[in-house]
Amino acid sequence: MRYRIGSDPRQAQEQVDGMIVGSAIFGLFTGVVFVAAGIRARQFWLAFWGAGLVLASCAYLIYTFFK
Repeated sequence: MRYRIGSDPRQAQEQVDGMIVGSAIFGLFTGVVFVAAGIRARQFWLAFWGAGLVLASCAYLIYTFFK
């Protein structure tokens, strides 16, 4: 990756990290909605998928903020 002269490459990394954390938070809320909708509609594949999304998002967020 190229950077302009005088620019700090760490600034680009911070922006990317912020986007990934935002995606993980969105995935967490989406997973909760999937679990609730899957249980309510008795679509257990949707509840299972949502639970996996919640677990993956929580694992990433815990790893990111407590490493």
